[in-house]
Parts: sequence; C-alpha cells; structure tokens
Amino acid sequence: MTRFSTMTGLIAVAAVGVSPVVAQTVTDNDVPTTSLNIPGNVQIFGDAKPNVYRPSATVNGEIITATDIEQRMALIRIANNNVELPPEEIQRLRSQVFSNLIDEKLQIQEAKAADITIDENLVNDQFARLATRFKQSPDQFSSYLVSKGSSAAAVKQQIRGEFAWDRLLSRNIQSTTNVSSDEVQAVEKRMNDAKGQDEFHLGEIYLSATPENAAAVMENAKKIIDALQAGGSFAAYARQFSEASTASVGGDLGWVRPGLLPQSMADAATQMQPGQLVGPVEVPGGMSIMLMIDRRQVLTADPRDAILSLKQLSLEFPAGTTQARASELAGQFAEATRTIAGCGAADEVAARLGAAVVSRDNIEMRALPAPLQSTLASLQVGQTTQPFGSPNEGVSVLVLCGRDMPAAANAPNPEQIEQRLLEEKVNKRAQRYLRDLRRDAVIEYS
Repeated sequence: MTRFSTMTGLIAVAAVGVSPVVAQTVTDNDVPTTSLNIPGNVQIFGDAKPNVYRPSATVNGEIITATDIEQRMALIRIANNNVELPPEEIQRLRSQVFSNLIDEKLQIQEAKAADITIDENLVNDQFARLATRFKQSPDQFSSYLVSKGSSAAAVKQQIRGEFAWDRLLSRNIQSTTNVSSDEVQAVEKRMNDAKGQDEFHLGEIYLSATPENAAAVMENAKKIIDALQAGGSFAAYARQFSEASTASVGGDLGWVRPGLLPQSMADAATQMQPGQLVGPVEVPGGMSIMLMIDRRQVLTADPRDAILSLKQLSLEFPAGTTQARASELAGQFAEATRTIAGCGAADEVAARLGAAVVSRDNIEMRALPAPLQSTLASLQVGQTTQPFGSPNEGVSVLVLCGRDMPAAANAPNPEQIEQRLLEEKVNKRAQRYLRDLRRDAVIEYS
C-alpha cells in the first residue's frame, strides 16, 4: 500500500501531514449532532479557547515541540515556492500542521504497538529520491532544508510515519477488505450506461460557511486563490485548508460526472478547461475552489489519449540568471530551434546550441501539463513546440516525432475496477481507525 511512488515534488512528503487514507469525514457510525443535548441558546462559560493554537503538546506521553511545528511549516513554504501568506492564514496553517503532527504521532504509536518497524535504509532511500527531485545529493538537500528553517529529520520523520501507517493499514485493514464480483459488475454497467457523457477530474478546496461568516470565508477563499495563482500548490492548500474529506488526498475528487456534483459546481465544471482554476463557487454549506485537472467523455476516444514519441532539447541557464537574461536566452533558443525540420535534425541543432537531447517513446499526452497538451495537439509530426521553462531550470522545446491515436476508448478492466473499489473501502475504514485513535488518545497541551 505504500504510496511514495506517486509523489511529485516535496509537497507530497512535506505538506501531506497525514497519510492519503486518513481523511476526516462523517460515516454511518458517527453520532449526528442532532442527537446531542445542546440547547438552542448556547452560552460559553469561562475564557478558555481550546481551538487557539498552542505551541506544544504531549500525545500519549510523547512530546510535539514548537520546533517540530515550525520545521513542518518551513517544508510547506518550500513546497509552495516561498509564497507569502497573510498572517491569519499562517495562523490557521500552523494549527492544521499541529493537528497533523498529532495524527502522525498516533499513527506511529499504533504501528509500534503492532510491532511494525521501518527499516531506516528504506527511509534514507526515499529521502535520497526526494533530494534528486531538487537536483541535490542527500547531504546538499539536508543543508538546503536547514537553510530554509527545516531539517532532514523533519522530512524523514514524516516519511517514517507514512510507511508505518501504510504497513499498519495493509496488515489490519486491507488484508480483511474484499470486493465482490457483483460490485465490479455494477461499476461496469454504470460506465457503459454513461458512455459519451462528460466526466471531470476535479480538485476541490471546500470551505464551510454560514450566513454570519460568509463574507469572511469568501475573503479567505479569494486569498487562497491569489496564492494559488502566484504559484502555490493546489494539493498543499487543499490538505491544509479544505474541510472536505478529500483534504487528505490534496483535494482530489477523482473522476466525477456532472450529475454527482452540486449544480453550481456542475455548471462551472462544464465551462472549464484542463488546468483552469475557478472560484469561489457557492455550494450547499459553504463555497469551493475548483481545479480542472482533466476532462473526458466516458468510454469515448479523445485526441488527448494519443501516445506520443518526443524529443526534448534542453538548455540550462547559468546560476544566477535574471528573468531578463532568461527571456533573452529563451528568445535565442526559440529562434534556433524553430528551424528544426523533423526529429532527424534535432540532434544537430542541439549540438550547435550546446543543448541536451532526450528521446522518449510511449508518452501519454494526458500525462503532460495542460498547456503542452494543447500545443502538441495542434502540431504536425516533425514540428516543434514553443520554448518553456524557468530562470532556475533553463529552457526546453519538444519535437513531435510520432503520434499514435487510439482507435477507441478502453474501459478499465475488472482488475482495475476492483483495485479502485478496494482502495475506497480501505480509505473509509482507515478514516474510522484514525478517528478511534484520536478518541482514545491522552493529549496534553502546554
């Protein structure tokens, strides 16, 4: 059940805070609030403010320090390209990080009680893979983390917690969870009945609101949108701010059809294109920020299902290159690569420019960023994309060497459907598992 193979960048380790299977949600076993004996005219006695962030806590005898929290905060800043947040948002984020650290303690403690141990070589290997995504050695990455206010220990502890929780769930939950053939066949029937209908792969950040605080929640949502448009990670913000059960998986709603969405979200999604951010959209009980990750028609062939053969020419910029100089170099690079006449000529042009060349086959167009999908869809074989990149990473172009179009859309096979249903069931049971751990925990704040 280990999920590190799907990590993309530091945020998948640093800002998760909890395992992807530990969302907080209401289940059939929860007691509804209407069954509690709460008077309509509630009056709070005393000055205590239990929801106000406090700097440290002891969880079943194990301490979480203010340093632990600040180092995790630093990881989130790194993952979000050091985007500046308003003070009130920082306070809310710090409280969420604190809560996530408590959950992590509970998960590690439960795994330890079940005699689950994590090989440190496994943790170190994952840390090294993470470092390579920053183009650094483990030692360099450790120094980089310290320079940003965090530490290698903070990252490794989170990696350790993820592995421990996944192994615990694999032993205690996944091994006793089954999917019947009737459930698989029901999914297949629904997909065949929905053939040709629009389907959206959405991300959502849901913020609850009441008539009394709607204006403040709207303002907070707009600040989150501003931060996302400035380069913040949608998954990170969803994990820290969304109040939906999908928060723990970065706000990922998966593939949904319009009829399963609130009408306001369905109307917005119908007009959105992959990569587009919209919101805040008013929904029952609050408002949502929506990200269109992808869209398709059920069991219908789509040009973006094409399999591509590509060559990438990349030119790295010298360290310290300014934005102005990067634009100048990119212009020169674009002028030179525009003359490429097919993939056969790409190597010669790259050699003349001092650029690196990478050839790749069997690339799914859907796996590429949305802007590149749009560009490649309009290219003929042998043509070149516009340059793309950044001052830190250099500039690249892609040469389209081949495109294989799908004859028809393929439905997931029964094994794939069974695996998805199994994951959904395990997720729900894991949510209850963690909820029970929270209920039984002895947590002392200081």
